[in-house]
Amino acid sequence: MTDVPSVVDSRADRPARSWREFVTTSGIDTRLMGMLIALAVIWIGFDSMSHGKFITSRNLWNLSVQSVSIGVMATGMVLIIVSRNIDLSVGSLLGFLGYTMALIQTQGKISVLGLNLSISSLQRHQWYTWILALAVGLALGALVGLFQGVIVAYVGVPAFIVTLGGFLAWRGLIFRTGGTKGQTLSPLDTTFTYLGGAPERSLGNWKTWIVVLIVCLGIVSTILLARQRRVRHGLAIRSTAMDVGFAVGGCAATVLGVWLIAIKYRSPTTNKSVGLAYPVLILIVVTMVMTYLAKRRRFGRYVFAYGGNPEAAELGGINTRRTVTYTYVVMGMLCAISAAIQTARLNSATTNLGVQNELDVIAAAVIGGTSFSGGVGTIPGAVLGAVVMQSLRSGMSLLNIDSPSQDIVVGVVLVTAVAVDALLRVRNRRGMLGALAGGVLVAAWVIQTGRP
Repeated sequence: MTDVPSVVDSRADRPARSWREFVTTSGIDTRLMGMLIALAVIWIGFDSMSHGKFITSRNLWNLSVQSVSIGVMATGMVLIIVSRNIDLSVGSLLGFLGYTMALIQTQGKISVLGLNLSISSLQRHQWYTWILALAVGLALGALVGLFQGVIVAYVGVPAFIVTLGGFLAWRGLIFRTGGTKGQTLSPLDTTFTYLGGAPERSLGNWKTWIVVLIVCLGIVSTILLARQRRVRHGLAIRSTAMDVGFAVGGCAATVLGVWLIAIKYRSPTTNKSVGLAYPVLILIVVTMVMTYLAKRRRFGRYVFAYGGNPEAAELGGINTRRTVTYTYVVMGMLCAISAAIQTARLNSATTNLGVQNELDVIAAAVIGGTSFSGGVGTIPGAVLGAVVMQSLRSGMSLLNIDSPSQDIVVGVVLVTAVAVDALLRVRNRRGMLGALAGGVLVAAWVIQTGRP
């Protein structure tokens, strides 16, 4: 008799092996997938507690606009944390840059520490006023970033100390800017306020669908180009069915999300579809540019190489000091973009602009999978982390949770995210699940006891 090979055992463990093989061959980012699942749980949880008030077009549209400022800065914080540094000054720098841009628009001058530059033509609100204000903000943000980066990289002062000094100095400069002693500056240029987003100042219906079409074409072209690159370099490729599935799924998710959040929401005054807000469009562009910079350009690869192993990066010929300096320059420019968005949304500049934003930005980057050990982090993950942070705050505000309880929950979420990352690095899955469960239970308990 011939022995018949048994197939029972292989069938028994086929599902587990197939799932692992699918994740490996598909190239799915498991951290990002986990973030999406966590976001879905947060949305469903707050929606049930608020009796269906959270997952509405109006609330999600406002949530998308409110997440933009933190999301923009979080993309730059990824590069800084990946390079094993930190920036505690982003909130204060945002306030200083926003106040300076508002001063140009309201008084037509730049005045810092007694240095005055008046531009008389701007006092009559020219059409290019907002462009000049934005350009000055970007240049000043880059200059401040360069200053801090040089001290960190070339002088050797720890980033924590340098940016802590910036945290105090840039906030204090707001009161020494323009001789206004901290007075509120308003109103701002009408065109400039479009950067802040409002139901009456959004893309509208047909422009939004054009953006959706461009995004879908971008998804398809990205998948095709990635496949061609792998074929050209002789690397393993995904099956055609899998690539088609990802393309169709990505486009379907984009269309459904935009329809639910932007198209379905109608303006309270005109009763027309609001469409995407301009700041959301800015965030999409910033995310794409920063992702390209981090993954496809030499600078981004140098940042990750340095964060993974600084000694090896130096021995490999990378100019590590210049690389670290450039991360702060990029961060300064992103702070300027966020400052423009926040001041435009308020149509004014105040002295408390950007207060505690540095904590939210760092939390968004860490929750999005950026490791404090360096070398690990993704730009889309940080943006998703910003959405998670804002979802928590928005949901708690909807439930009338008091402000101290909201801060406690954010702190618990941040510590839990860092603990999960640390346990994942040592492959302690049981401890990771315990930390995650503990953090969720504590946050839920604080939310429940904080309700009126």
